[in-house]
Amino acid sequence: MCLIAGGLGEHLKPKLIRMIEAGKHRGKDSFGVWTDEGVLKSPDFSRVGEIPDGRIGILQCRLAMTGSKGFTQPFFNDLTLVHNGEIYNHVPLREWLEGRGVSFESDVDTEVILRLIEYLLEKGLRMEEAVRRAMVMLNGDYAVAITNGTKIYLFRDPIGIRPLHFSPRGFFASERKVLWAVGEEAHPVLPGELVVLDGKSVVRKRLLHPKDLARRGCNARKSLKAALEYAVRLRTPGEVAVLFSGGLDSSLLALIASKYGDVSLYTAGEENSPDVEWARRASDALGLPLREYLFEEDEVEEAAKRVIFAIEEPNPMNLAIGIPLYFATKLARENGDSVLLSGQGADELFGGYAKYLERPELMEEDVENLWSRNLERDDKIAMLNSVEGRFPYLDPNVVGIALGLPLELKIASGVRKKILRDVALELGLPEEFAMREKKACQYGSHSQRLLRRVAKRHGFSLRDYSEKLFRETFSPLPGRIKGPTGQN
Repeated sequence: MCLIAGGLGEHLKPKLIRMIEAGKHRGKDSFGVWTDEGVLKSPDFSRVGEIPDGRIGILQCRLAMTGSKGFTQPFFNDLTLVHNGEIYNHVPLREWLEGRGVSFESDVDTEVILRLIEYLLEKGLRMEEAVRRAMVMLNGDYAVAITNGTKIYLFRDPIGIRPLHFSPRGFFASERKVLWAVGEEAHPVLPGELVVLDGKSVVRKRLLHPKDLARRGCNARKSLKAALEYAVRLRTPGEVAVLFSGGLDSSLLALIASKYGDVSLYTAGEENSPDVEWARRASDALGLPLREYLFEEDEVEEAAKRVIFAIEEPNPMNLAIGIPLYFATKLARENGDSVLLSGQGADELFGGYAKYLERPELMEEDVENLWSRNLERDDKIAMLNSVEGRFPYLDPNVVGIALGLPLELKIASGVRKKILRDVALELGLPEEFAMREKKACQYGSHSQRLLRRVAKRHGFSLRDYSEKLFRETFSPLPGRIKGPTGQN
């Protein structure tokens, strides 16, 4: 996990330095910069003033998760590449490429993306074709920037799990605030989209949609069970944490993950809130340790400033949803857990929301928009605490099976997420948790109720209070963005 950023223009050095300063909260282990005039990589951020100047440059601030901690991006040869995210099938892809004569200089998953694209280009594919083929072959959460020294190519995984933004004048970054810090507009790279920047124009083409992953005609329950187990195993290192509420989605992830490693459960909410009470019951039933962050009104008020900084918008619902996620990831990091499995995507894929009873066609639309409604929020909040969220339900195999299912397997006789509940029962999840109807986390944790109290105490509605925090955090002047502690 990390920050990636860069751009095109004369004398880039001051802007590259400012981008690192504005986004290094995403990757505190080291930084690396490539420009057309040189390269600098270092674990010492006091050396950022030594980075080379140039007319085109890309950079990374790394939070090391996969591969050797001493290896920092960019990777460079004829092409130069930076990547934010994880490639979960990088080992078999590496072996496949090595069998075709491709050599590697590291064990880092990012290098597999570069060597794969180089290999596809050598086989005669154009860049657009090579990127699309790579998207189909990669199983992971990724936002990628590649340059040939003249143009910058940007793309994301087809679900859009990791954020990526660009400006029409040729800059890009993982977070909008990093572009705002250098006076640039921020537009999202869409999931599965290729964006080409040359400093003068922008070319955009959607190469892969979630619906392109759909698989039909399989043995639904058997295939879903196998795909979920595989997705969790790929994302579970020797020890793993689960964002836990005692509902179906997180309980099923915890149950499966416990087969592959040591599991810790994390929940956050007000004392006596439904999510905390259910998390306690479910952790006891599963025999897995639960760590709780029990927040109060004053803590919520302070955390709201940091969450607004993360989500980069005055959206009161996302602010309320972000509060328990902020505290849970904070607690996880304090306990030494840097990977947190999340149940995001299960409701949209399997029909979990009540609105689908009346309008089931909204499911596909909601899957298409997961990146903007949920995933970017969760990624940016978790990165405040140097925690990586992983989403097994959004594994391409799970997504493909879910999108290919007939409606009656998702919603039957008023029961939502029917097939997922059946799989959970088959795997041994107790019925009271497999069949639980859960409240949204802003209600189940009481975060929204506490935020309303905070806003009212200051004389605002929750919406107006969110807008006030946003204005205080993000000044309209370039270079005046305040950090998560409220300081320049």
